[in-house]
Amino acid sequence: MTKVNAWLNAARLRTLPLSISGILVGTAIAAFHGVTNPFVFMLALCTTVGLQITSNFANDYGDGVKGTDNDERVGPKRALQSGILTAAELKRGIYISIGINIVLIVLLIVTSFGLKQIIYTTLFLILGAFAIWAAIKYTVGKSAYGYNGLGDIFVFVFFGLVSVLGTMFLYLKAIYLIDFLPAIAIGLLSVGVLNLNNMRDIKSDKSVDKNTLVVKLGLQKARMYHYTLLSISFLCLFCYLFTTNGSLIRYVSLIGFVPVFIHMRKVAVTNNEAELDPELKKLALSTFFTALLFFISYYYFL
Repeated sequence: MTKVNAWLNAARLRTLPLSISGILVGTAIAAFHGVTNPFVFMLALCTTVGLQITSNFANDYGDGVKGTDNDERVGPKRALQSGILTAAELKRGIYISIGINIVLIVLLIVTSFGLKQIIYTTLFLILGAFAIWAAIKYTVGKSAYGYNGLGDIFVFVFFGLVSVLGTMFLYLKAIYLIDFLPAIAIGLLSVGVLNLNNMRDIKSDKSVDKNTLVVKLGLQKARMYHYTLLSISFLCLFCYLFTTNGSLIRYVSLIGFVPVFIHMRKVAVTNNEAELDPELKKLALSTFFTALLFFISYYYFL
């Protein structure tokens, strides 16, 4: 494997569509309220992708040095685990990606708020710094929150509330209460992806004291938790569509939940954790597909 392929492996490209789902939804909501800005849109996408890649590098490094990524793990081999990148190389990659993230965050904030809205600029700079911290601390360090069952909360906050409502605020400089519904929907779907990942890895995580919420709940309760996440997500999105509906085309985004419900059935009848691995891609892409349909129906059919 070439070094380029090694870094692409560490970047985990299959996770990127999920990360931009909130940006699509937040941009669509802003368009629904009458505001668009292609520069904010592109910079928001790039910033989110950059943060996700940083998180993926950090997860590869953190789980690798802790020994969490070992031969007992069910999922695909990681870069450090398989030896295609060293710990020192991954650490340098994390630092470089952080530098790129800082540049992107500053450009995004300046493009949205200019240089005169000091309060908004300061708040979003703090939020950007916290996002970088959260991307790294999921698995890195002794106090890594992913090892203490807090990953679900951070994913919900950053992939849902911050991604959707933060993006919307970059356009509108305002947040409306009703817009929490799609933010919650995307956040819960994203938590579902994490929960499924942790269900797949429950045995290896338990063996190395990675106390994810799944490890704490046990597999059966984690299944019920999974169904709850996805069901509430559907209800939140449906309620938003019903409340803001201008035409039937808006309901097209609910098509994205068809594979989600099929996925729920698969999880219900699967007893072998290894069989959950293909479901990760299905659920992540279903979330992206739902967000994309939402974006198209609200951005282009005002």
